[in-house]
Amino acid sequence: MSHTVLRLVVIAGFVFLYAPIVSLVIYSFNESRLVTVWSGFSTKWYGELLRDPQILGAAWISLKVAFLAACLATVLGTLAATALVRHGRFRGQTLLGGLVTAPLVMPEVIIGLSLLLLFVALDNALGWPGGRGLSTIVIAHATFGTAFAVVVIQARMVALDRSVEEAAQDLGARPLRVFFDVTLPGLAPALVAAWLLAFTLSLDDVVIASFVASPGSTTLPMVIFSKVRLGVSPEVNALATLVIATVSILALFSAWLSARRRGAGSGLSG
Repeated sequence: MSHTVLRLVVIAGFVFLYAPIVSLVIYSFNESRLVTVWSGFSTKWYGELLRDPQILGAAWISLKVAFLAACLATVLGTLAATALVRHGRFRGQTLLGGLVTAPLVMPEVIIGLSLLLLFVALDNALGWPGGRGLSTIVIAHATFGTAFAVVVIQARMVALDRSVEEAAQDLGARPLRVFFDVTLPGLAPALVAAWLLAFTLSLDDVVIASFVASPGSTTLPMVIFSKVRLGVSPEVNALATLVIATVSILALFSAWLSARRRGAGSGLSG
């Protein structure tokens, strides 16, 4: 009896989580503009989506911002993790650790507002960044993503075998050479994970971007949010379906690669 109740609870949980997504995908093929009234199967809203310059432009901006912010966050996260893990105790270590992880627990509204005030103060004092735009969004998202990158990279760096680095130094390699030839290859999985996490967070953010963006640098989540405030449109359903399909394909491909590697590893061990 307990197993039956547990199965029902699990099924109810999955229905609660995924039924809205399934409904969204189904109604993206609705011919009617009224998203809650089914009037027949049609793919015309996907064509309308691909002809919408506002959504296409915002998508391109979001991809550029996410790519640049993820790269910057990964570099900064690697440097911060190296300082926290590889350089022992130093003055200000606790402060540095607190500063790089503060965005993890700080509300995004506070982060966005503080960055807005910072950019305004810098603009008044130095004439940079010359108003809000693409650069301010990249800096804001990189600041937010660095906190997550530090956690991922730091955890991997702690687990690395220091004896390999020490052996390289004993053979005459300079610290910088050891870092690029030994440490970074060992950190490769964490670097990829940190980059993907920062990319996803940037692509998904709407709160921070709303504070630091300008009318000419509107990201895709901001466009979607503005459209949804006036009522869910079929184009938004179509866009969400494309995003779900892309993520699902990437997840399945990743699972296939992992299964293939496990199979190859078990074959070699056998």
